[in-house]
This record gives sequence, structure tokens and C-alpha cells, in this order.
Amino acid sequence: MPPDTRGDLGTILGVWAHPDDEAYLSAGLMALAVDAGRRVVCVTATAGEAGFPDHDTRPHEARIAVRRAEMAASLAEIGVREHHWLGYRDGECAAVSDVEAVATICDIIANAQPDTLLTFGPAGMTGHSDHVAVCRWSTLACAQLSPPPRLLYATKSPEWTHQFFGQADTSQIMMVDGMVPEAVPTDDMAVWFDCDGDLLDRKLRALRAQHSQIEPLISSFGLDWFRYFVRHECFRQPRPSDPVW
Repeated sequence: MPPDTRGDLGTILGVWAHPDDEAYLSAGLMALAVDAGRRVVCVTATAGEAGFPDHDTRPHEARIAVRRAEMAASLAEIGVREHHWLGYRDGECAAVSDVEAVATICDIIANAQPDTLLTFGPAGMTGHSDHVAVCRWSTLACAQLSPPPRLLYATKSPEWTHQFFGQADTSQIMMVDGMVPEAVPTDDMAVWFDCDGDLLDRKLRALRAQHSQIEPLISSFGLDWFRYFVRHECFRQPRPSDPVW
């Protein structure tokens, strides 16, 4: 079956690790759903306070305040009004009790009644342990529910991966030495959504609202490159070969 290119996912719940994960991977789909009158709920496990350069002298609480304020501004750009912080420390999600985190996500699912749950795939795209943890929690939560929401894992195409990693320093992105990010042929994806025109402009505004993280990347590579980099939002269905935890 060819991938869904329309992007109509019904009520959406996104479960992510850090501020900007949701914007990079699903801002267009979320904005499309909001415009259609759908409910969109976003969950963020941590405040992303570790995502600052080493020379940044702000204390821990100040970093959290910056990321939370940027996240609120980012979600406002695409009209998402329901957001939950899980309150875990950045980089420490692997140490959180699965029972605790899964129960929290199950409660959010029960309230939101999403048609679709969007999250990272089992490898977390970059291998980040927080990304892997939120995938595990989301997958376990869906497994406990009957009926579960449609679970979709974020991915990228081989063409995107080749172009991106041909220009970027992978050592600054991948969290596991030698790891190659998952790439799924477009025909094997569940969703391949192309943000363009006004929708892409809104996605860019949402991303740039998180300027402590985004502007250095735009400064390094240029806005045209960044627009291409974030244009496509791709998701796959879980496979029998994926971990079941």
C-alpha cells in the first residue's frame, strides 16, 4: 500500500523526548490537524536542558526556563494548545521506571483518545537514550490498551539520509559511534507528508521559536538547506522485527 501523503491522522498524540523533537518531525502534520479542527496533544519527557553548548554559563534552572518558554512559543505557532511535560531530567529517561512512565502515558491516551500516536522508532533515530525510552514507553502503553491508537514511528528516506549526512557532521548528531540512522523506502512508509507553501512557513516559524537550538544550525547551513531538511515528515508502522520490550 502506498504511503499516506494527505496527512489526515485524526486526533494526534505526539510523545517526544525534548523540545523541538515534535517540531522537526511532525509540526506540519500537527498544524494540518489543528486546521481541520482535530485535537492535537503533545507530550515532552524532558525540558531539553542539556541541549546547550559547553560554553553556555546559564544554570540548570535557567536553561529549563528558556527551553520551556521556547516550546510554548513554538506550539503556539502551529496552534497546539494541549501540552504535557513529564518532568524528567534531560539524558536520564533510561533510568526512569517504565511502569511509572507507561502509566502516565496510558492516562494521557485515555484522556485524549487519539486516533494516532506519533513517536520515535526503537533506535531513536540518533540513538539518543531519551528517544529510545519514549518509544519504549509509547509502545508498551499502546500494547496495554484495547483498542490502541495507531502507533507510528518517525523515520526518513534513504535519499534524505544520503543528502543530509553528506553535508552534516554525523559525530555531532548521532549519539552512538558508527550508528547509521534508519532509512525506509518511501513505498514502505505509512506516512510521507510534504510540507510546502504556507504550511512549511509555519513549521519554520515553529522551529525558529526554539531559537536556542535552531538558529545555530541555520547559521551553519543556511535557510534554504534547512527548509529542505525539515520539509518531509515520514512515519512507518511497527514491524514484527521491532523490539517488544
